[in-house]
Amino acid sequence: MKKEIMQKLMPITDEEQKILQEQNGVDKSIYTEAKDFTVDNRKLLEKGKLIDIRPSARFVHFPKHKHNYIEIIFMCSGQTTHIINSSSRVVLQEGDLLFLNQHTFHEILPASREDIAINFIVLPEFFDVAFHMIEKDSVIGKFLVSTLCQEESEGQYLYFNAASIIPVQNLIENMVWSILNKQNNNNQINQYTMGLLFMQLLNRADLIDSGNVDKYENRLVFTALKYIEDHYKDGTLTELAAQMNQSVYKLSRLIHAATGSNFKDLLQQKRLNKSVQFLNDTNLTVSDIINAVGYDNTSYFYRIFRRIYGVSPKEYRNR
Repeated sequence: MKKEIMQKLMPITDEEQKILQEQNGVDKSIYTEAKDFTVDNRKLLEKGKLIDIRPSARFVHFPKHKHNYIEIIFMCSGQTTHIINSSSRVVLQEGDLLFLNQHTFHEILPASREDIAINFIVLPEFFDVAFHMIEKDSVIGKFLVSTLCQEESEGQYLYFNAASIIPVQNLIENMVWSILNKQNNNNQINQYTMGLLFMQLLNRADLIDSGNVDKYENRLVFTALKYIEDHYKDGTLTELAAQMNQSVYKLSRLIHAATGSNFKDLLQQKRLNKSVQFLNDTNLTVSDIINAVGYDNTSYFYRIFRRIYGVSPKEYRNR
């Protein structure tokens, strides 16, 4: 993080000064007017804003709470310890990212002056552009969307050990600079920057942990989804299981538990999405597209395509 940005984040805030002087803990009235400790975006966001940032409060145990928005925490320097859903313990190191959905309970252990974290306060609609950029043909992207913006009352998180990914660090810095300096058109710029951020993160599925399965199984699932992204034309579950040194049965069970779909369905979904992309963006013949996405049986492709989209590939293109 550039020195000029850190200089804006390092000084002790009025909230932190009060904490140090009075030793009374977190003043909940700053965050909510409700009886339960649900941090309210209306207390932290100016009217009409979809995203803003604020430094995470140091020197105090931030008690168990949740948010009525999506929170993204970026560790600028030092480290902080987070207890999620009263059971998972996540230690953020410099350069790490933590995404929390609206149903996640969260508490933070006291941090020192050098432990500087930024909290992004983000309304779900801010992600519309970002999700559009990744969702069209990405099974990993759809998994990300469901984790962050699901309607069920289930607290989940995504933890990215992203310090080594230089483009991610640059994109975060760009967003922070844009918000701090109130850049013109910053909302649109930040929405596209968030989309680019997700695209970079999803290229490194091995660095993602989430709150829905244990860490080891979580890595297996994301590695499997990345395999489908990269090998949709000729990939097989047997080959993937061999590469990951797992049994076909176990890997199949993990994929279904995490996504609600089996490997074959996810592979077909990716192939069809890719075929639609080719129909929209290229002049390839339908026969060439069928070959490019990995179908040997032309009749089967036509039958599946019509079942999913309601028209033939040629009709889809003409529309």
